[in-house]
Amino acid sequence: MSNDGNKKQFWKRNAAKVPGSIQHVYGAQHPPFDPLLHANLIKAGNRPPPATPGKPKKATTFQEFESITSDAWDVGDDDDELLAMAAQNLNIDVVMETANKVIENHSKQQEKQRQDDTTELGQREEDTQEEVAEEEDEEDEEDLVGEGDTTSPEVSFASQSGPYTDGRLVKSQSEAPIGSPKDAAGEHAALHRQRSLPHRPPVIPLVARMADQNTSGTPAMTEREASRLDKFKQLLAGPNTDLEELRKLSWSGIPRQVRPITWKLLSGYLPANAERRDSVLQRKRQEYFGFIQQYYDSRNDEHHQDTYRQIHIDIPRTNPLIPLFQQASVQEIFERILFIWAIRHPASGYVQGINDLVTPFFVVYVFEYIEEEVENFDVSSLEEEALRNIEADSFWCMSKLLDGIQDNYTFAQPGIQRKVKALEELVSRIDESVHRHMQQYEVEYLQFAFRWMNNLLMRELPLRCTIRLWDTYQAEPEGFSHFHLYVCAAFLVRWRKEILEERDFQGLMILLQNLPTMHWGNEEVSVLLAEAYRLKFAFADAPNHYKR
Repeated sequence: MSNDGNKKQFWKRNAAKVPGSIQHVYGAQHPPFDPLLHANLIKAGNRPPPATPGKPKKATTFQEFESITSDAWDVGDDDDELLAMAAQNLNIDVVMETANKVIENHSKQQEKQRQDDTTELGQREEDTQEEVAEEEDEEDEEDLVGEGDTTSPEVSFASQSGPYTDGRLVKSQSEAPIGSPKDAAGEHAALHRQRSLPHRPPVIPLVARMADQNTSGTPAMTEREASRLDKFKQLLAGPNTDLEELRKLSWSGIPRQVRPITWKLLSGYLPANAERRDSVLQRKRQEYFGFIQQYYDSRNDEHHQDTYRQIHIDIPRTNPLIPLFQQASVQEIFERILFIWAIRHPASGYVQGINDLVTPFFVVYVFEYIEEEVENFDVSSLEEEALRNIEADSFWCMSKLLDGIQDNYTFAQPGIQRKVKALEELVSRIDESVHRHMQQYEVEYLQFAFRWMNNLLMRELPLRCTIRLWDTYQAEPEGFSHFHLYVCAAFLVRWRKEILEERDFQGLMILLQNLPTMHWGNEEVSVLLAEAYRLKFAFADAPNHYKR
């Protein structure tokens, strides 16, 4: 089958899906994997043979891509051009040192972990053999004692606790499981063997509890992390926070305990002067709820019905795998935030994808009031004032973010088109093999990178990774509008081996829309950011190297 027929078959399977379904090309959720679709594509006879390389066709136009997706596109006036790409460098020495250390240490840490695992496995095997031998000796002793034992069956075993007791004490032998002592001892030995075998690491929650959560799942705060937290607290305790120093500290990640106030400061929502913060918060929160009283009732008006309907449809799709976002009260908060933002920004209005951008702020500001994990937290247990504060703070910080990338969402989304084109040019310079491979099988960057730009990689990464990523975006000058381009380039090249192994259009598109990041943690994000900074350092101020 030709590449052209291959592409038609793929879009026929995917473009007509109901908007927001898990595999929908533009509105896919994380993890965007549909087992049924995947099975259909790889059934015998359904995967086409490798296509014969030929002259690539002209790039699919943006209008064609728009027409094959079933998303809503809002009509409005064009916004200003994207801010100039050349941003001031953030203490290059500090950040480059961090980037180099992350990259150099990552492989060492992995090798050390492998050695530790091997040592631990060997020790566990030795322990297992010793425990089995001990259990066999105990069995022999029990058999000898049992032969001459005349104790009554009602003798108390109040202190006995075995594998059958389900954590409770057995009061008497009559309550114990029926069976010979030898059978019980054998089961006990089997339990010891099972416990001594290597165990799988705990599954990382969808929203990481600790700010420095890694793929190892270790929750304990290290000495280094405690030291960094102290530095943040000292910096934030002053009468006037040095925002430049705060950015330097935040680039490598922000501890969960101070992330809410740090994000508010770095986004420009709060002033650096500590004495003014309470009055600013009170004024901005009152202003937001003034907008609610003024505008929210108009959601059912004829000229606002389409906007509100689209928001109402999209909200349940927002992180559908996390119970927190399926609570009715949380969805109502999101509806108010998105509707107020849309009618206050008529140049763009509401566009699908903006709904995702509320979630990191909401989660971070919920953490300001709770200590437990958030993904299953019942927000109705919070006081009404706390919920109102979380809602208003999320609205204003999302607004600050969107102010810098609003041309991503104006008519025809010109900001995204420019960034996708820049991504293609950048990848062609840093990894020509990947670029040519995509050309060979007629994969257009717009077909997968549109979502990367529209949703800021939120549907490609778990939410815990997005929050860590945004720590750096908040610290980096023009992080969401400019640095994000280099993160996307580093992210694409990160999968070069998997990309080069795919030999047809369908396989490449399925891979690029379902990249295996579900078990990523802060280690992987830190390496990605370090590579992105290297690219920015090499290409941002070197236009002759950036373009052919």
